[in-house]
Amino acid sequence: MKKNVLHFVLGLLVMSCAKEVADPKVYGDSITSNDLKELLYKFASDEFEGRETGEPGHDMATQYLKEKYISMEISSPYENNAYLQEVPLERQKLPEVNMTINGKKATIYDDFIPSKNVNINSLSVNQIVYAGYGIDADNYSDYKNLDVKDKIVVIKSGEPINADSTYITSGTKEESQWTSGRRARNLKIECASKRGAKAVFVMNNSTHNYFAKRYSKMIESEYEGSIRSAANDDDTFNFIISLAFAKQLVHDIDTNDTPKIVDVNIELSIKKNFETFNSHNVVAFIKGEEKPDEIVVISAHLDHLGIEDGEISNGADDDGSGTVAMLEIAQAFKDAIKDGYSPKRSILFLHLTAEEKGLQGSKYYTDSNPIFPLENTVANLNIDMIGRVDALHENDRNYIYVIGSDMLSTELFDISETANKTYTNINLDYRYSNKTDPNQYYYRSDHYNFAKNNIPVAFYFNGKHDDYHKVTDTPDKIEYDLLEKRARLVFYTAWELVNREHRIIVDGAEKNI
Repeated sequence: MKKNVLHFVLGLLVMSCAKEVADPKVYGDSITSNDLKELLYKFASDEFEGRETGEPGHDMATQYLKEKYISMEISSPYENNAYLQEVPLERQKLPEVNMTINGKKATIYDDFIPSKNVNINSLSVNQIVYAGYGIDADNYSDYKNLDVKDKIVVIKSGEPINADSTYITSGTKEESQWTSGRRARNLKIECASKRGAKAVFVMNNSTHNYFAKRYSKMIESEYEGSIRSAANDDDTFNFIISLAFAKQLVHDIDTNDTPKIVDVNIELSIKKNFETFNSHNVVAFIKGEEKPDEIVVISAHLDHLGIEDGEISNGADDDGSGTVAMLEIAQAFKDAIKDGYSPKRSILFLHLTAEEKGLQGSKYYTDSNPIFPLENTVANLNIDMIGRVDALHENDRNYIYVIGSDMLSTELFDISETANKTYTNINLDYRYSNKTDPNQYYYRSDHYNFAKNNIPVAFYFNGKHDDYHKVTDTPDKIEYDLLEKRARLVFYTAWELVNREHRIIVDGAEKNI
């Protein structure tokens, strides 16, 4: 009798212990192509008018997402249960700039292109700092023993080349993140800004000529109505300048790479021209049971391009696919909670605004107003376009690009690989997971703003296709079986991140991203 009772009690204990270990596949299987299709035909419908930031369709989309989380009984991270994080933005117009160099008036288009809208009532200097290429890498720095705080800094585009024709920072003949393009220019401006520069003049003759000599009206149209984060007048401002104008500042800039102090008189004033408005990130939250202060962020951007020439850009893949995947992932976690399996760590579901306007929603979250301290953020899984197939995989549909998972945390890479081998068996393509990729995908979606703060990231992406940023990116072209499988991969990866015993380690901290 006693033996039977003991066996019964032990049996209950075993059953109790078994219940504590959930099978994630039960909940991953709840993410289905039919549900994703139903959600996407709504979210990428004409009703939301292309979801352009600052327009009514975008606001309707945010309300739709808010109502979905309410219906799922997933709360907001805010005490008042408000699901919308206000993001202050500015709608730009071309600023008024007055500048003289040694008494000679400089003119917009001919000499410079303004690329930041700030107020400068009056700035007068007698010296500038020439910082060569403006590079600051581990193996090469133009800022060694150079004080640029509160100074005007002049730099030039490009990257020095070794005698064997390799680039100096990479040691190879492949271009690095410093070599060319918008990303290289922005990275150099960031380096000067972090060192306290008041202004940065970037000599990039080809870019200047592209805009100024042939496309002056395009610059005006780009400013007119363009959206950026609300700038502080203390922020570093910057100009793109021509070679001829640069020689007025540093006469040997085309032949001399050596940083130096240059005597030159500059008088400058800028009158800001803009209007402010607020957009919103949508935020929902599942609180962890054992480690609630550790946060895993799952993100996707909710905005798209709006209406172009009277036609609605629905953005079904970009990024309707990521948005509805997040909703299904959230529902899967909620189903597990209803069955008694709460995650150990907390999950923030972050639908971001203004990604198409320069990652503004994620930049605001990470740089200005994180809901949870960034040091408590374990990882960011960012989903941006996972519903289509690109030209490189027409004969191999079963793939997804994973970008960044191996850059900051080897544990995140291993978790992603194991989750895939265990549950989904997708071909994980890492060809774009590097900082020197000419496409610069590592820097082009919202995960970047987490990565630059040394938060491990994984970016899920199907690559560009013929309908990218066109009105033809519609829900009928989504391959829903692939969307289902890829969304499940993100879910399984998130499941391990939030339920493992130890927080993943950051063992590849970035210094120059």
